[in-house]
Amino acid sequence: MGITKAANVPGFESRRVAADILHNVLHRRRPLDEQLHEESQAFKQLSDRDRALVRALTATVLRRLGSLRHVLARCLEHGLPAAAASRVEIALLLGAAQILWLEVPDHAAVDLSVRLVQGERSAARYTALVNAVLRRIARERTKLLSETERAALDTPDWLMARWSKSFGAETARAIALANAREPDLDLTVKSDPQVWAEKIGGHALPTGSVRAHVHGRVSELPGYAEGAWWVQDTAAALPARLFGDVRGKRVADLCAAPGGKTAQLASAGAHVIAVDRAPSRLERLKANLARLHLAAEIVCADVMEWRAEPFDAVLLDAPCSSTGTIRRHPDIPWIKRPSDIEALVGVQGRMIRRAADLVKPGGLLVYCVCSLEPEEGAQITGALLAERSDLCRRPIEAHTLNAVSDWLTPEGDLRTLPCHWADSEAGLGGIDGFYAACLRRT
Repeated sequence: MGITKAANVPGFESRRVAADILHNVLHRRRPLDEQLHEESQAFKQLSDRDRALVRALTATVLRRLGSLRHVLARCLEHGLPAAAASRVEIALLLGAAQILWLEVPDHAAVDLSVRLVQGERSAARYTALVNAVLRRIARERTKLLSETERAALDTPDWLMARWSKSFGAETARAIALANAREPDLDLTVKSDPQVWAEKIGGHALPTGSVRAHVHGRVSELPGYAEGAWWVQDTAAALPARLFGDVRGKRVADLCAAPGGKTAQLASAGAHVIAVDRAPSRLERLKANLARLHLAAEIVCADVMEWRAEPFDAVLLDAPCSSTGTIRRHPDIPWIKRPSDIEALVGVQGRMIRRAADLVKPGGLLVYCVCSLEPEEGAQITGALLAERSDLCRRPIEAHTLNAVSDWLTPEGDLRTLPCHWADSEAGLGGIDGFYAACLRRT
């Protein structure tokens, strides 16, 4: 069957789009969010229901990629065919993910994956192989699922080794397990978290965020249209609160887009200068502020070249490997490399020095990254303090954030892990991994 004819089969187009997106992630290292939100015209043309299906398909494959590849290896006696390995593998990954973890009838999962390879000239001769492997997975589902219960399967070895070294083997396994779970939606509200939690049908978290399990469009939730809240993981909402009272103060938010922290600071009464070098990301920031009825001065510039009068406070959310956000961005383990971290460390070191120069004497600098890697967090802060006598650490106290003491390092910095709150009641269930330090310029 040709691809044109197959396109008329219900459910085929969403699988084809999902396959193309997965190919770009796994073989071109293109971020998943970039394709879902900005560039994929084919994705934008799908119905709301099919877009939701594409998100579920791609996220499940990426979140369970190690497990899926383990299952395929068990069922492929001679491995993937070299001539069309990438397209055959993606069709098998999609089919297996639907059979093992998504509520899709087995016959539909098999049939649509077969049609995917039929529509690819280089892969069409392997339709019988795809059909046979997926039918075997359906028959042996229970046995195969029991073999995928090891959380480490879905985390690359190099990341597990890093986390084991930094946090211990038991915590590393807990992080991997937390990353395998689909997270709920976290919202930062302008006021009255408990009220909005009740309206949305969620929970008010101790830190002040609201968490809800959302089906459908976020824009249809109560409070969206009037700008009462914005989407932001509860861990990401903590660094901006380290300044304390910012009413009337000039605060620079460096690398500000998409604007969650800018919105926090503006909502708290600060005069915010939001700086980012990406025009497209700043457009998104502007749109977010407009919906929220908040104001900030927006500057499109490279932080390293930008010149301004010193500020009362500077927030630097530095570019990083984002390994603390895998639970929300399951493509990260598969598009990042150890060399990426090495390159980012140099960038972060230069940026935090520049950020420190923008702080007034007596002012505060908050440095943060959504990374679990010590080279991008505590080591960056430590190196700066070792070379700058005009800076000192201001230790963070748990009660100022309504946080738990386990989130603080012995030095007084913030360090959240995805496995924090993992077993708690009241719908908590995990948090992004963040590092933040608060420094005062003396």
